[in-house]
Amino acid sequence: MDLGNKIFELRKSHNLSQEQLAEKVDVARQTISKWELGETAPDIKQAQTLSEIFGVSLDELTGNGIKNAVFEKVSNTERLAGMAIKILKVLGVLILISIASTVIGIISLTSVRQVHETKLEKNIITINETVDEEEYYIAIGSDRSFESKGLTTEMKADILEMTDFSDLNKTYENIKKYFILLRDSTVTETTTLEAEN
Repeated sequence: MDLGNKIFELRKSHNLSQEQLAEKVDVARQTISKWELGETAPDIKQAQTLSEIFGVSLDELTGNGIKNAVFEKVSNTERLAGMAIKILKVLGVLILISIASTVIGIISLTSVRQVHETKLEKNIITINETVDEEEYYIAIGSDRSFESKGLTTEMKADILEMTDFSDLNKTYENIKKYFILLRDSTVTETTTLEAEN
């Protein structure tokens, strides 16, 4: 809409005659008529006075599309913000899924490790033997662990030589036989010494 038509519509909506408006703007009635017909246009000071009288901005008075441009920019901004929010929601869901997967993986690995450790604890043999009032303790694990108390270096070397970490039952039998032989040899030595005395 051109400026002349806008002035005409605003004047009519405010129930002003051309004379009344001319008096308020401090111009002749013919000037208002020429503005409305589009023959001339108000200068900037007169346009400011008109915008104050009609209660509109200069942009609205002159039909400048800035208001529409502002609305368009605001709606574009709202659309971009909406898209950004959707993207952030998707990223948030993906992050939560990855965190949950990590936690589940850690829990699964811990459970597997605990089961494995339990199996290792069950695959330990312990032997307590007494030979000639000497006490011996041996613990052998399938994880290649070896503990002993009371063994001499030679005895420890003998037992390690007969240890099969992958077959603890066989190892147990071998060590039991070792101590039986050790007891027998001690008994034989003691009997021989007693006989000599």
